Amino acid sequence: MSPLRRRQFLQLSAYGGAVFASALPAFSHAASDDFYFVQLSDPHWGFEGPENPDARGTLPKAIAAVNALEEPPDFIVFTGDLTHTTDNPVERRKRMHEVQEMTRQLKVKELRFMPGEHDASLDKGKAFTEIFGATHYTFDHKGVHFIVLDNVSDPAARLGDEQLEWLAGNLTKQPVDARIVVFTHRPLFDLYPQWDWATRDGARAIDLLSTHQNVTVFYGHIHQEHHHMTGNIAHHAAKGLMFPLPAPGSQPKRVPVPWDPSQPYKGLGFRDVEAEPAEAKYAITELPVQKG
Repeated sequence: MSPLRRRQFLQLSAYGGAVFASALPAFSHAASDDFYFVQLSDPHWGFEGPENPDARGTLPKAIAAVNALEEPPDFIVFTGDLTHTTDNPVERRKRMHEVQEMTRQLKVKELRFMPGEHDASLDKGKAFTEIFGATHYTFDHKGVHFIVLDNVSDPAARLGDEQLEWLAGNLTKQPVDARIVVFTHRPLFDLYPQWDWATRDGARAIDLLSTHQNVTVFYGHIHQEHHHMTGNIAHHAAKGLMFPLPAPGSQPKRVPVPWDPSQPYKGLGFRDVEAEPAEAKYAITELPVQKG
């Protein structure tokens, strides 16, 4: 058993998560540039409802679980819907400040944020930008080029011409075989447009990204684990931290899965992602939120 598999086994034993390995190559021994990051998504801070009676406790429990990982991740990224929708701009900022304060408890050197439509669609990202910074940007880490896209600040669920031109310009600076990871909130492909599980001009972004050989997309929004391929690009959705949603098109309306008192926090979770830049490989470990 390689060191990676041993570490995953320890995590599974401690947190009860499940490793998703389908279509993801097995890892060899870790190289010096190998690293891992944690993705959390959709905490919906400010939500109240029977779908989660512990609405104010779930994010703190997730933070505690991440801090309990046997080794700290290189960075942590929140892929949107940090807060739940409110028409009140004062309350919106209050919730964002509360999330900002809570996430400072995470034992990690680098935190990355991006908005979801609940954070940004009502004011085109104004409050988010004031508190967390840019809604789309890039960064590089140990041989991987990361691109954060904003498909939520436009209430029509578009990236828009300006951002797509920015993306095209950024990609021209990257070699064809560059290791590229994209973070976005909504899926870029048409998963289920009837439920707003799509980006209206996402196909244009996928066409641009398809010019490169090693692209992987991680997103949120649908509150469940989901894996999909568009050509050579793998897309991986993460579970949410407030309530799960049903499988695409499995029922007439998109409503949260009811809370099950016998299995609290079922369907909620976060993931760590092992990156091996030399081979452009990623292994995903799903970890649940658990009762504290």
